[in-house]
Amino acid sequence: MGTSTLEEVFKGEEKPAAALVPQSKYSKRVVLKSVLGRSDGGVGLVGERVVVGGWVNSHIEVKKEEASAVPVVARMARTESDKVTCVEILQTRVPLFRSILKVFTPHHEKERREAVVPQPVKAVPSTAYLQVNDGSSLSNLQVVLHSSTAPIGQFTQVGTSILVEGIIERSEQRNQVIELKVEKILHLGFVNHDRYPLAKKRIPIEDLRTIPHLRPRTKTVQSIARIRGALSRATHTFFQNHDFIEVHMPVVTNVDAKVFSEKLQETTEKVDQQPTSMDDDNGPVNLRVVREAIKEKADRINELSRSDSNKEALVLALQDLKKTIGLASELEENEKQGSKVTYNTEQEMHLTASYQLHLESYACALGNVYTFGPTFRAEKSLPSKHLAESWTVELEMAFADLEDVSNCAEDYIKFLCQSVLENCPEVIKFIAKRVDNTLRDCLESVATSSFQRITYTEALEHLEKAMEKAPEGKTEWGLALTEEQERHVIYLSTNQVYKKPVIIYNHPKDVKPFFVHLNDDGKTVAAFDVIIPGVGKLVRGSQKEERVDKLNQRMEELGLSKEQYEWYLDLRRHGTVKHSGFSLEFDHLVLLATAQRDVRDVVAFPRS
Repeated sequence: MGTSTLEEVFKGEEKPAAALVPQSKYSKRVVLKSVLGRSDGGVGLVGERVVVGGWVNSHIEVKKEEASAVPVVARMARTESDKVTCVEILQTRVPLFRSILKVFTPHHEKERREAVVPQPVKAVPSTAYLQVNDGSSLSNLQVVLHSSTAPIGQFTQVGTSILVEGIIERSEQRNQVIELKVEKILHLGFVNHDRYPLAKKRIPIEDLRTIPHLRPRTKTVQSIARIRGALSRATHTFFQNHDFIEVHMPVVTNVDAKVFSEKLQETTEKVDQQPTSMDDDNGPVNLRVVREAIKEKADRINELSRSDSNKEALVLALQDLKKTIGLASELEENEKQGSKVTYNTEQEMHLTASYQLHLESYACALGNVYTFGPTFRAEKSLPSKHLAESWTVELEMAFADLEDVSNCAEDYIKFLCQSVLENCPEVIKFIAKRVDNTLRDCLESVATSSFQRITYTEALEHLEKAMEKAPEGKTEWGLALTEEQERHVIYLSTNQVYKKPVIIYNHPKDVKPFFVHLNDDGKTVAAFDVIIPGVGKLVRGSQKEERVDKLNQRMEELGLSKEQYEWYLDLRRHGTVKHSGFSLEFDHLVLLATAQRDVRDVVAFPRS
């Protein structure tokens, strides 16, 4: 057990089945996915010696009765001659009579008496069947541990971590193809059963939010994490296949891409304090401490000046004294005037709500670019729908108009859904069984259907038809659509069992940012939203205003400082082109792919 055992396993001429069972490059163990993910379920590896690690999800302990462990009295059939006599009763109950009788008892009778004395009960051997998972696969590996190898009780608590060496064998159980028979224990991580919050089975996902650091050990959260990872990989694959270049944008910025939204500030507040110098060991240095330091330094200089061999040290000491005297003078002057020094920031900074404006500068040089990172919002909203920190995919394309960018958004979403269906069938099956059995059909519908395109005005017409059933919603032209209204649009515009996504475009200019391209009617802008059934608004996109005069006009209408956006106006002054982009809420995309309803359940550590 320990490092020495691992060295014995992996050093020497013979290595554990390197050809058949490739071990992890960085942990000297076999990843369960490489065993359970085989087309034969691992049958072709029977007889191979491997080292595996993981956490115990459940167990069954089976005790085996051995003949030697059963008392002789219990398994002897009594005959007439074995019946208890009066002499035997006296022998067991009266000590003096037992001593006298021992002298006169025949030898063969003594042997018969000794034969019926109960033998000590031996420990009953047992076998534990552990369901172990290492996170690489949704399936568990059955690990068989005999009590002769190690104490069973140490391994049966849910959450216990183990690293074991053993032989892969065929399993005799119907729901298991193979199992690992343990021969060596290399590591054991104990669990405090009374305090371990995942000791119960099937904990509601709402309760798991209180233990975000432990909930990844549940199959549901593991499945969500796998889907999220697959969507992230598919995102990079899609854009790189279409020659987009990934660029990293600043999180801390002074540019407001959403103008009217509240922002999470990253500013340094005014600090009024007396000027001080800092000493590494003792903190702030006041005037009294500085004067004492001057005296000590002067004494030191007097000592050094007595010898010609300390000229270099003397020069350094004089320079140090000069600095200290200067500090003392500054402190004395401030003390006389009673003034304070104010430290101020040059400009207000905040955490970004969108990367769109910065992306435009790179799109105007590289053509097609994208970024993938966290964005922040300070508006008060339901934590089940929106978080203070969320992940966003944003792109910008040069020489592209509204139709081009909306087609890109549609293809991107379809690609992601199809990618998850192809690469995560086992996870989709598990989530469909646990959460929503229509999940696969929903993803297939999004991946294969043609998105419905309607204008903002047409959307209002659909809503007017729904007013009889939903009179609480206003349909006044020029207002932003509410989530409830968007759901009605999806239903009424498709009228299908599996509702297809809807793209609503040409929105009123007052509900979209200042940089969106103004249409010829002067009332609407070239913006679009992609609305997904069950999720809501997933994508916001637009064609950007490339005309500097129109952009100036919009900024004046909204009272924006041109000085702050001078660099942004430069993009229009120097080689401007039509360019368009969109922003996708990645967390909401994960909601779609996992059939979840609360965004806190698809984010590792939600910040609301």
